[in-house]
Amino acid sequence: MTLIWILISSKTADNMECPGKHGQKYGTPCGHPLMPGKHGQKYGKDEKNMLVSMKAILDDANKNYYGVMAMNSINIEMARAGIMAAEEEHSPIIVQFGPGQMKNHAHAEEMLPVIRELASRVHVPVALNLDHGSDFYTITDCINRGFTNVMYDGSSLPYEENVKRTAIITALAHGMGCSVEGELGHVGQADHEDDSDTDLYTDPELALDFVEKTGIDALAVAIGTAHGAYPKGKIPKLDFERLHQLKETLNMPLVLHGGSGSGEENLKKAVAGGINKINVCTDAFEAGKTAMLKELEEKPGTDYMHLCMAAEAGIKQFVRDYMKVIGSSGRYIYGEAKQAGNE
Repeated sequence: MTLIWILISSKTADNMECPGKHGQKYGTPCGHPLMPGKHGQKYGKDEKNMLVSMKAILDDANKNYYGVMAMNSINIEMARAGIMAAEEEHSPIIVQFGPGQMKNHAHAEEMLPVIRELASRVHVPVALNLDHGSDFYTITDCINRGFTNVMYDGSSLPYEENVKRTAIITALAHGMGCSVEGELGHVGQADHEDDSDTDLYTDPELALDFVEKTGIDALAVAIGTAHGAYPKGKIPKLDFERLHQLKETLNMPLVLHGGSGSGEENLKKAVAGGINKINVCTDAFEAGKTAMLKELEEKPGTDYMHLCMAAEAGIKQFVRDYMKVIGSSGRYIYGEAKQAGNE
């Protein structure tokens, strides 16, 4: 299949409307209020919120040596717990979901208005990321809808094919003001013990070639973590020397997938070694589940609404604690302002 690229002037693009799921129009220009501009400014004159480019968040984290939590948030309770925790911790946050989660539960057309509204209530930066995108049409649909970052996962492909496809996605996304995360090396599954397969780890010199050829804004690296839940009692052993080499070679935001179950000390060392974005899904789900089970144990007759409230409170506390561990808490405390004129 041959892809045909059509370049559209910014003036024309601003007047285009994005098609909805069944061809309907949202009535919002493709330069959504969600979408950051070329230099980080937000498009849109009528809607103001703190939904910004993930690149803007991670560039600051890279410059100032801290990590940012990227939590898979599949419903309003999770999204609200994460964003309000970020507000209380004066921390940036990345809200994300993957294609499977969008298909099964976190439908993009329903979740985006929620996240826009929540971002309008806070005073800290929030990014919206597509996690582990691989299908071209799913990724471009997310860009059109107003995701502020997309992650293209071509890590299972041959190297040259990964480069080619990642570069195409990056060119397309950047043209819409959307940043891009790529992956080199392969973060597998914890139950397959992929974390111990060093052949899957990211090679620093190859990573430099990959970044230069694709133009991505952040790179997910494989240094010993895995997706999902580890066997009980297992803490993964991370290759911190490799991480150091990657950071020295690339000097850009690096991403740790499979943050769940990695252990507090590993997380602190990973951030100190150059990780700026940490993906969290399994641990967040578990925090919600644990809170609901505790509520049921203490109040067997409780109803569904109060179970949802308990889950949200549990996830919110989990997020606040996590932000303290990875160093993002307190990054957006302005301090008391003093009047200096005739205001």
